[in-house]
Formats: sequence, C-alpha cells, structure tokens
Amino acid sequence: MARILVADDDSNLRAVLRLTLEHAGHHVVEAADGREAMARVRESEIDLVVTDMLMPEMDGLEAIQKLRALRPGIRIIGISGGGRIDAKNYLTLAAKLGAARVLTKPYPMQDLVAAVAETLAAP
Repeated sequence: MARILVADDDSNLRAVLRLTLEHAGHHVVEAADGREAMARVRESEIDLVVTDMLMPEMDGLEAIQKLRALRPGIRIIGISGGGRIDAKNYLTLAAKLGAARVLTKPYPMQDLVAAVAETLAAP
C-alpha cells in the first residue's frame, strides 16, 4: 500500500494513527513536528502526509507550504483540534495551502482511514 508520514507532536496520538494506518495496510513513518516531517520527506518516498496544525519548531501550515514547494504533487491531510483559534480556521487555511482533506480532532479512526483512501485514489 502507501507510504504515509504522520506528523504530530502528541506521541500517543501518533502511535494510534500509526497503528490504525498500518492495520489498513500502509507503511507509516512518524515525525514530531514540521521540521522533522520535512526531513523524512527529503530522505524517502512518501505518498501522503497527515499533519497536525499546531506543533513546535514548524507548524502544519508552514509544513504544508514547504512540502508543496519541495514536492508539488504530494498528498496532504490536515488535522487539528484547534488552539488559540478554532480548529476550522486552521483547517480552512490548510485546505487553501493544498491539503486535500481536513479532519477536526477528535474524529473516528474510520474517518481517517476513509480520508486516506479517498486522497490516495484521487487523480
């Protein structure tokens, strides 16, 4: 199946996402922030990135911009539970910057699996 990068500063959530996506048949690579995500994308072929919006070092919005510059065709799903502003505001920006799908935390894991399948299947 696909090689997916999960970028989130919450190590417990990263582990749950990794296990969920591996159970769906994907190979998963993890990153704790946007900067680490960029390094992972540079060092290996990644088909899809699932990225949180609020992370230290480099947030998800900046990561999306840099990922698009590095690999214009990379597929991205943005996730957020919000912060100082409503999650929908972050996710609206993520979609404008190139995220194919967005999910507001918390979400059922089957929604993530479906979003991944739909994003990978899109032309």
